[in-house]
Amino acid sequence: MEKRPLGKTGLRLPVLSFGASSLGAEFRDIDIPEALSCVRVALDHGLDFIDTSPFYGCGMSEVLLGRALQGVPRDRYLLGSKLGRYSSKHFDFSARRVVESVDVSLQRLKVDYLDICLCHDIEFVEMSQIVDETLPALKKIQAQGKVRFVGISGYPMKIFRYVLGHTDLDVVLSYNHYTLQNTMFSDLVPLLKKREVGIMNAAPFSARLLTNAPLPIWHKATEQVRAVARRAAEHCTACGVDIAQLALQYSIANPDMTTCITGSANPGRVAQWAAWAAEPLNEQLVAEVQAILDPIHNWFYIEGRPENNDGL
Repeated sequence: MEKRPLGKTGLRLPVLSFGASSLGAEFRDIDIPEALSCVRVALDHGLDFIDTSPFYGCGMSEVLLGRALQGVPRDRYLLGSKLGRYSSKHFDFSARRVVESVDVSLQRLKVDYLDICLCHDIEFVEMSQIVDETLPALKKIQAQGKVRFVGISGYPMKIFRYVLGHTDLDVVLSYNHYTLQNTMFSDLVPLLKKREVGIMNAAPFSARLLTNAPLPIWHKATEQVRAVARRAAEHCTACGVDIAQLALQYSIANPDMTTCITGSANPGRVAQWAAWAAEPLNEQLVAEVQAILDPIHNWFYIEGRPENNDGL
């Protein structure tokens, strides 16, 4: 698995990383032994950065990941978790909860430190709190050695510009914004590279929009978006290619994106993704699919507080 440098951190991440949200049953009910085996399969195929959060499964992802990593040497993988979001409606970015959350995550994961810790989905709160309270508290923990590098994650592009306009970050994580359908995250690359901020992308399939699988019931895609995406998938099928393969390969092809994070509770699927990552990208098919997707290029939805979203 190819690796790329992560900003100024000194870390090198695989171009494809394992997202442990799947261990929290975020998309479907899971078979626990099968889900646990995905972690070892990911490591065996070079996906040795693992991303999780206390939000995924209300802690279940961290707990199961801690079990799955038992007996694996700590220097064999890099580990990232998050804080601040604990359920669909429970957010707490207070300094006190920052301290508690990191300690709880370390206990669940059965490790002494996190390589990366992110403030999770900050668009749901007043962003000045993240700058004035949350990140300073997290940086104190970083100085203690419990966390190596800190940053933020979320959906709207506006949150990254705001926080970077007020403080320094080691890393950022964006999702659904560097895919076949939406490339808005690439617009932030010049700023991030100038500041030497590590760039992490997630969700190359846009929560199944760019696959042949049915969308989860909570997906916010409009009927037009769904219809256009189906046409793109049908075109790929007619060309003998799974659109999911093209989507994954496209998202990892950009060298400015250090890594692309995606997860599954199906070990065969994880192995398949690793195989796809090693195959060349069909540039002609990308051009054809993006032409089909052009009517919905850079379509996005509102997430969190309206004022934290672009154009509002």
